[in-house]
This record gives sequence, C-alpha cells and structure tokens, in this order.
Amino acid sequence: MAALLAATPVLAAIKADPVEYREGDTVLEGLAVYDDAVAGRRPGVLVVHQWKGLGDYERRRAEMLAKLGYVVFCADIYGKGVRADNPQDASALAGKYKADRALLRARVAAALAALQAHPRVDAARTAALGYCFGGTTVLELARAGADTRGVISFHGGLGTDRPAAQGAVKARVLALHGADDPFVPPAEVQGFEQEMRAAGVDWQLVSYGGAVHSFTDWGAGSDPARGAAYHERSDRRSWEALLAFLRELFGS
Repeated sequence: MAALLAATPVLAAIKADPVEYREGDTVLEGLAVYDDAVAGRRPGVLVVHQWKGLGDYERRRAEMLAKLGYVVFCADIYGKGVRADNPQDASALAGKYKADRALLRARVAAALAALQAHPRVDAARTAALGYCFGGTTVLELARAGADTRGVISFHGGLGTDRPAAQGAVKARVLALHGADDPFVPPAEVQGFEQEMRAAGVDWQLVSYGGAVHSFTDWGAGSDPARGAAYHERSDRRSWEALLAFLRELFGS
C-alpha cells in the first residue's frame, strides 16, 4: 500500500485563498487564485470586479486564468464585506469611486501591490484586467503610471477627468469594447483614442460588432435592448484577444 501511494501522482488543484490587505486605514479582502502544482514564481494577473464588488464572476474568470498557469489576485476596491446585491446600491458604490479618481487609483494600486507581493508571483511580470467598473479602474491604474506590463479593459468606461500625461503610462493598453455599448458613446471612444495618442501610449482598441455593455457577463441576460447583455461571440473573441495579449506581455 505504501508503494502504491508513493507511485500515485499528486493531483493539481486550483487554490483560492482570501487575502486581507489595506489601503490607508481601510481593510480590503481580495482573493489569490492559483494552481498549487506549478512550481516557482510566475506571471501574475490582477482582476478588478464589476460594479457590485468582488464575487463569483471574478472568481470564475480567475480560475480560468489560474488553469493556464497564472497567479491571479482578485482586487477588492470597496472594502472588506462591502458588496451590492442590487443595481441601485451598485451604482452608488461605483459612482463614489468614479467621482474620486484619486481614491480609485489608490485602491487599485494597493491591489496591484498585494499581487506583486504574493510569494508565487514574479513581480516584474504582471498585468491587470477588469470588467465594466473594473475596466474603468485598470485604465486609471495605467494612467497613474503603475509599474505593470499591461492593462486590459473589458467593456469599461473609457473617459476620465485625469487624462494620462505625455510619457506617464508604462503599461501597454488593450481596450475591448462593445461597438454598440450605449453607456460608452462614440465621443467617449474618440476622446480615449486622442488621449492615448497624445500620451504616447502603446495601445489597442478592439470594438465588437453587435455587442453592448457587459458582453462577457454570463448573467447579463440576452436582450441588447436593455443596453447590457451577454454576447457569446464577442466574449469568446475578447478572451482570445486577452490570451494573445498576455502571451505578448510575458513572452510565453
């Protein structure tokens, strides 16, 4: 029996460990997700949540990335235990941070620092991605000159009241956008393009035809007339675009 047990391979498991960290006096609780069978330090990916706060959706996306060998840290922008379970409260929470971009940048910078401090992460090889509110957030991270290789926004807001300064952005930027998103009008898209050009950023903007807001969110419903809906084709294509971008950033 001992010989049999010794010959049995150890099965890999995706771990999800709650991680408490701070931004100033605020206690935050993120989630570190990784494959415990992969040895050594490896690239890390920060995932920033949608407007309701860190939940099952972000965890599932993190697990998808962890299965590919990345260490993933799901950020908590709002604070430990602060979550919304309805659109009204979610709007109020997200609105607080959208109206205070300095605070938003501080919260996401704290999450990036927590990712880079993880013992399984190669701190020199990180990226940050976000969905909806999280997409807006990671673009602010880039605008602030964060030391990360790339940021990826999925159907996030593209505008800001603190545009990037010339030469300030270190990260490459990939914005994945629903071409028919009513919450991000053409003028905002054009303003983002002009901002990226003026700041000298290495940037890409991909617009998906037929997609509205929340096109990657499996729980967003299927009626585009509502302005937010899941769009399987764009979800699949944007995920492939993400993986190609990560390969470009990390060389593998």
